[in-house]
Amino acid sequence: MASKWFETVAVAQRRAEKRLPRSVYGALIAGSEKGLSSKDNLDSFDQLGFAPHIAGLSSDRQMATTIMGQSLSMPVIISPTGVQAVHPEGEVAVGRAAANRGVAMGLSSFASKSVEDVCAVNNQVFFQMYWSGDRDTMVQRLERAKAAGAKGIILTLDWSFSNGRDWGSPWIPEKINFTNALKLAPEALSRPRWLWSFAKTGHMPDLTTPNMAPIGTKPPTFFGAYYEWMQSMLPSWDDVAWLRAQWDGPFMVKGLSRIDDAKRVVDLGATTLSVSNHGGNNLDGTPAPIRSLAAIADAVGDQIEVVLDGGVRRGSDVVKALALGARAVMIGRAYLWGLAANGQAGVENVLDVLRSGIDSTLLGLGKSSISELSRDDVVAPPNFFRKLGE
Repeated sequence: MASKWFETVAVAQRRAEKRLPRSVYGALIAGSEKGLSSKDNLDSFDQLGFAPHIAGLSSDRQMATTIMGQSLSMPVIISPTGVQAVHPEGEVAVGRAAANRGVAMGLSSFASKSVEDVCAVNNQVFFQMYWSGDRDTMVQRLERAKAAGAKGIILTLDWSFSNGRDWGSPWIPEKINFTNALKLAPEALSRPRWLWSFAKTGHMPDLTTPNMAPIGTKPPTFFGAYYEWMQSMLPSWDDVAWLRAQWDGPFMVKGLSRIDDAKRVVDLGATTLSVSNHGGNNLDGTPAPIRSLAAIADAVGDQIEVVLDGGVRRGSDVVKALALGARAVMIGRAYLWGLAANGQAGVENVLDVLRSGIDSTLLGLGKSSISELSRDDVVAPPNFFRKLGE
């Protein structure tokens, strides 16, 4: 029998594609419009190189860090992703894997598992929120997250302007009823291992969002939660400052590409910001985060923690981001491929791949710690970087 272990995230993705129904895999690929941003997220890392040393290398390499008040074994955070039909255990499996590898987990408001269940298996959870519902509803979600044990909040503001995909969007049903099950049957039957993993639990994915409803009430479907978000007023900077004031702990604003927005996030008292274009799912043509990172880190990095989210697939990608000013990175699709390929063990495998890649890159660069990384370690082509909103 072939080993379930995989040596790169790319191998995990190929296995995920073979295991998942077409519509599920298509939802994970994501990207908006022509896919310019999602492509650039990956291609931009490929354009960066290193300036390695060959002797005097360090035999002891340290990669631990802290972010949002949490000690991490390496500078990697699980990025929040919405409703998953990838694996029956969903975010609980991801939470266990992250805890076993000493990294924090961002949990989406649109997750398929409750914040209580995930905090029960991982004591370093950051609860992610969209600007959705009225103020009383948002305060209730903050209070629920705190009661469950969440250590910080991630406010995502970079998902509000996506307009279809040139290659077609996958069909996602409102719920799995008899009619929709029949429609999905050919896809599911073509992926018997995925189907059996859910069949063993006695139910198929229900596509509900338990964190979007008060405890003890019926959770809305993904599209029900999405409708609430779509009908909510767009937040002003004063609104964002108000929400930050409701939470007395670490608070991240996610989705920045511009220096002027980063300065506003500092002014409203956030502890952390994420340079991100929502995995290429917002306004297509938004530069890859790694292109905008250095300018933002130069402008505000001494006042706020800066993390990068988008396109990370290797440990060397993590090192490139740290050398350009990030304190840590967030990963999304990478761990979802691992979850699809081999459940909790697959997520742990992805984290191990990243850890090994960080270590080997530090070795080649002659560094004993991630804190020693600098711009001089990275080779960038002319006109690589973007300086938006200066």
